[in-house]
This record gives sequence, structure tokens and C-alpha cells, in this order.
Amino acid sequence: MIWHHHILDVTGDLEAKKIRAGFGDGLKQAGDKSDKVVGLCADLTESTNMHVFAEAHPDRFFEIGIAEQNLATVASGLASQGLVPFAASYAAFSPGRNWEQIRTTACLNNQPVKIVGAHAGISVGPDGATHQALEDLAIMRTLPNMVVIAPADYEEARKATLAMAGDSRPNYIRLAREAVPAFTTDKTPFEIGKALVLTPGSDVTIIATGTMTYHALKAAASMFNDGIDVEVIHCPTIKPLDAVTILSSVQKTGCVVTAEEHQITGGLGGAVAELLIEHLPVPMRRIGVKDRFGESGTPDELMEHFGLTSKHIQLAVHDVLKATQKV
Repeated sequence: MIWHHHILDVTGDLEAKKIRAGFGDGLKQAGDKSDKVVGLCADLTESTNMHVFAEAHPDRFFEIGIAEQNLATVASGLASQGLVPFAASYAAFSPGRNWEQIRTTACLNNQPVKIVGAHAGISVGPDGATHQALEDLAIMRTLPNMVVIAPADYEEARKATLAMAGDSRPNYIRLAREAVPAFTTDKTPFEIGKALVLTPGSDVTIIATGTMTYHALKAAASMFNDGIDVEVIHCPTIKPLDAVTILSSVQKTGCVVTAEEHQITGGLGGAVAELLIEHLPVPMRRIGVKDRFGESGTPDELMEHFGLTSKHIQLAVHDVLKATQKV
């Protein structure tokens, strides 16, 4: 990874690491620091990488079984007694199946339950539509008190998990299945509620979250060669949204493209649109899954099929620039 002009260049070879492995390592470290941290899982201990914590702290790990409603309820009960429970499953099942229990037992009582939704997005691949959670950010963002986080790579997932352990609110963290290029380092800052300007620019703002930030950076590097000065904002926390950073950027560029591996309704794009329509209406385009369920395929095939590559982000940028009459 090198800095070219002020573009963070990710077009070279970056080590690919699993985001969920960052969660597993972060949870073990959180457990090493505090004996209040406990882990609960719904029969997916190794798939979610919670086995790293379970092997290090077997007396603080609970296998709930395939019972996601109980998973959320037991976690909330433990939180009410002063513990810090991390409850993990696939996002399609938690929060997909147990949203009401999360709402009533964790959020209504503002308990510090940490919901971990693994295998989210279409890049889960051959598992197909039933397992490709594309609505999780939306349904969790509507819950009062809930913090919603979608880390971009291994290192950020590790830091986010440690930050969640010290946060007094209910939290949701979304994890992709496949290994993705690791472009953040142990020196990259992470703070719940803060967005990062990864690439400063003046023509257009791209705001991305989760796995899509890497594709946004690739798009920015390519467009720089075409004379388009792109500002890339990485937004790992979808709620609370970093309004200060986003509004400051949009005040400068005057147009926005959002990118997420999620339905275009209700996720990052929806949150940014709600912010801008009240404070700074500008031309905007959203990259995401367009009101469809997922399909089976390889991760690369699906990202292309659903229009979630750097090429599609570039097309959206050109479109929004036309709307502002900048090109």
C-alpha cells in the first residue's frame, strides 16, 4: 500500500484476511482484559470464530444451540447482571430471526448486549439467498439505543470488538465471510461513531462501509488518473452517523455516492440521505443491492452481478457529476 498524490492506493497486492477472524481475536483480547466479558453462540462457534474466545475462556462461553431467540434473551439477562455478553450467529438468524427479542430485552432496557452477525452480505457466496443477510443494517438501525458497526477488514474488526466491550450501549457488528484485502493497520484510528477521510478530494464524496470501502478506494485511485478528485470517507459506524465529517465533506464537494453490500434501502445510503435531506440536499447516488434477494454464486460473480464493484462506483460517480454539471 502506497500514497500516490493524496490517493490511498490499494491497487497493489494486499494480504487478504477474514474480517470474522478479527472479531475472534478481538473478543479473546477483550476477554483477557476483563472477566466480565462472556461469549454465547447459536451452534456456529467455529464459523463465527468465537472458538478463539471459547478455547481461551471456556468457563465464560455458553453454547445456546440453534435457538436464536434464547440467544438474545439469555445475553440480555447476563447483561442485566453486570456482564458484557457477545452473542454470535449468522446475521440471517441474529438479528434476522430474533429481532423482537433484541428489541424488547436488550434495546428497551438499554442493556450492553453485543450482537454479532456473521456471514452478512452477498459475498457469503454459494450459501444462497436464505443466508445472505442484506437487511440487517436497516432493521438494527431503527432500534433505539442500538449502535451499528460494519468493519472493513480484519484489523478494524478486532479494534471494533475491543471498543464494543467497553461501550455501555447495545451494539451490533456485521461481519463478512470471505477474506478481504487488509488496508487498515494497527495504527489506523478507530472510534465508535467516527468516520475516516481516507482519501481527501474536492470533486465528489464517496461514503462507503464494510467490505465496500476497499472497492471505493480502488475506484478513487482509478478516477484520479482521469482527473477526478475523489474524497473517500470510510464509515464503519452507521449509527450513530458521523454527521460532522460527512457534512463537512459534502459542503466542499457538492455531491455524494454511497456504497454498501446491503439493500440500498435503510442502510448506510438511507442514513446519509436522511442526514443530507435535512441539512444539505445535494445530488446523490447509492450503490447497493436494489430491492432484490441474493443468489448463489462465487463472491466475485455476485459482486459483479449485483453491481457492487469499483467499476460500478465509478459509473455512479460520473452520473452524479453530470447531475451537478461538473462534467
